[in-house]
Amino acid sequence: MSVIQTSDLTKIYDNRYIALNALNLNVEKGSIFGLVGPNGAGKSTTFRLLLGLQKPTAGSISLFNEPMTPERADIRRRLGYLPTNPNFPKHMTPITYLEFVGGVLGLDARRAKIQLVRLLDSVDLSAIASQPIKGFSTGMNTRLGIAAALMGDPELIILDEPTSGLDPAGRKQTIELIRELAGRNRTVIIATHILADVERACSDVGILSHGRMIYSGPMAEMRRLARQGNIHLEIEGNIGSFEQQIHTLDTPGTVTYEKIGSEFKITLLGTETLSEYMHRILGLIDKTGVDLHFIRSGEDEIEEAFLRRLEDDRTRGALRAASWLNNQGLENNDIDVQIKVDSNNASLSDNT
Repeated sequence: MSVIQTSDLTKIYDNRYIALNALNLNVEKGSIFGLVGPNGAGKSTTFRLLLGLQKPTAGSISLFNEPMTPERADIRRRLGYLPTNPNFPKHMTPITYLEFVGGVLGLDARRAKIQLVRLLDSVDLSAIASQPIKGFSTGMNTRLGIAAALMGDPELIILDEPTSGLDPAGRKQTIELIRELAGRNRTVIIATHILADVERACSDVGILSHGRMIYSGPMAEMRRLARQGNIHLEIEGNIGSFEQQIHTLDTPGTVTYEKIGSEFKITLLGTETLSEYMHRILGLIDKTGVDLHFIRSGEDEIEEAFLRRLEDDRTRGALRAASWLNNQGLENNDIDVQIKVDSNNASLSDNT
């Protein structure tokens, strides 16, 4: 069952700025969907439209198989939302603020107390629950915002940059919390530019570029596209013997490598798991008697795949522009000028 569906969702500001360009988005119930893209890609605009805070220029939005419009307060009650860099009344404490949120949501006072205690513990704010918010760091505000978004036990949680301003321990805790939130009756969609968080938390991912969805699919498929069979290592000793036997790691045609001095980047495209390939490489190291300086899997492959997608989209965009202009019968000089103008105005979005 789809919790979120958009069809050709388009948003243009002031008849000048294209924030979303015919966005088709599908988020299944119980999933954790990561919406990633650079600043200005349209992530926050997408969320404002999903929440009914703005009207689309064109296209449609469906939440829980119901049309979403600014008038649908009944649907908004089923949502929880964390904005980027949330701002709270400075004179309040986490306890009084979450009590206020519970009242706005119409929660029974006793239920609200139970809920806020549980949530403050989950986001690690129990120790400072009675302190004024005015002294909070960015990370503390983010964690309080997550707790506020969960007060109504929503079916759909929308988180805009949920790990913003958090230290590594806080990020890890937040990612674990997000993974615990999703399930049979709850769906999470997060916007972020931190690809490591998406890889750790999300079951599905969509990549936005200049308001267009250039990739959408399971995280497992993104990992495959990222060629997660890359293993990097540096050895010393009888390097020639090791190099001659790299092909024995798997069947012919599934193993390639790049060598720079004593460092190797081995790409394994077979059907075995990465841990199995790591085991085989360690066995080959032992067999050939070389000394191992370091070994690691391709830790930046997801980021590289993401950047390749963006670059491919930019290339296709230039080709689309040239093709369209050619169809208008313009001269080559005019085409060059138009493409340069389009490039200079590429940031036509909502500064997400």
